[in-house]
Amino acid sequence: MLTQTQAAEIFSKLKEHSSADELEVIFYSTRNALTRFANNIIHQNMAEENVVVSVRAAFGQRTARATTNKLDEDSLRRAVQASESLAKVQHPDPDLLPCSAGASARENLPQRHFPQSAELTPELRAKTVKVIVAVAEENQLTTAGIFSNSESAEGVFNSRGLATWHTQTSSEISITMLGTDASGWQKANSPNVSNLDAVNLAETAARKARESVKPREIPPGKYTVILEPAAVLDIVGFMFYDFGGMALLDQRSFLNDRVGKQVFGTNINITDDVCHPLQSGSPFDGEGMPRQKVQLVENGVIKRLVYARATAERMKKSEYKDKVGPIQPTGHGFPIPNEIGEAPMNIVFGTPQNPQTTDQMIASTERGVLVTRLWYIREVDPYEKILTGMTRDGTFLIENGKLCGGIRNFRFNESLLHMLSNVEAMGTPVRASGEESFDMVVPAMKVKQFNFTEVTKF
Repeated sequence: MLTQTQAAEIFSKLKEHSSADELEVIFYSTRNALTRFANNIIHQNMAEENVVVSVRAAFGQRTARATTNKLDEDSLRRAVQASESLAKVQHPDPDLLPCSAGASARENLPQRHFPQSAELTPELRAKTVKVIVAVAEENQLTTAGIFSNSESAEGVFNSRGLATWHTQTSSEISITMLGTDASGWQKANSPNVSNLDAVNLAETAARKARESVKPREIPPGKYTVILEPAAVLDIVGFMFYDFGGMALLDQRSFLNDRVGKQVFGTNINITDDVCHPLQSGSPFDGEGMPRQKVQLVENGVIKRLVYARATAERMKKSEYKDKVGPIQPTGHGFPIPNEIGEAPMNIVFGTPQNPQTTDQMIASTERGVLVTRLWYIREVDPYEKILTGMTRDGTFLIENGKLCGGIRNFRFNESLLHMLSNVEAMGTPVRASGEESFDMVVPAMKVKQFNFTEVTKF
């Protein structure tokens, strides 16, 4: 793994080869390992280590980036030369700002690097898989999934003196339990592998597969649904790139003309907070700016957007400047150059006044559907945020406050504006993992009038 001291030495070499007005270098150092299993046996072990040096040169308003994963002198020199050659033939970017001088990263960032996660061996992962397989065999099921761990470092250095660095670890378990006509699924991710309970994940996935056998078919329509956290994460994740200032400037955001207005129910509160104890990730953005805590939604009202430095300057001069709330860099930019601008990546839903467990939500539901997860989600209408997708791996009928067995999966067409205006109850937010979006801190939700449009064949 690359260290901050080694990165500083490499940056010094790069500067010696540069004739640009400004130089910015982003370092990525990663070590990933994964154990994959299917049909109740391990069939793949993988390990990979890489270092990427991404060099951005700027001549006035012209800039370009080149990357290399070779750290010898010639390769570093070629990366600088490539970035400078490309920069010189670019059209000037009137919005390009000088490199960031940065600022102190937030000091209250929780521990994100855990030796037990970094040092997880194939033998230890195999022992965990053995436990998962034992649960599958005990329930006469077939299991498949992954157990992975990683260690990463990220840093931003530039010719204005910025030198910021972050290291973290990650661990993840994903389990699918398969029966003849039913399946169950669970997934969890954490910087600290000690937070992953493989037995609980396996037993929950097995229970879902076992209890959803011989699924019945019920007609499509509008149902009260209870969405487990993974299902909530994967559907709401489609709206957060719209909270970037550039998305609104480009008029491709569902928040066009909606900032400052009531869009969701009064029980919806959302912040972006990299320092939340259940979050992960670096405390700075692609320019090295510290990530700020931002209240995106308060009592259903859209409060503000997130900004990279250049986007904030553009917004201040735009026709929208008096309609979008506070405008200032928030440390949410992606590496320059990019076409996206910025986005909140550390989403945290607020804890409701009276959080309910999933069992309590079920008990209060006369007729409805419990959804474990969603998949194959696609956007239908970007302004109303209408999404389509399907349920999967544990979809159950609720009648008279009790689960009444599995049902065939549904396709849905649902607007996030409608859905988040019809949340009747929520659980305590947890760190959740899915397949369609990045990890967030979200609650389970009980939603009325969720629109299922079609029954699938499985």
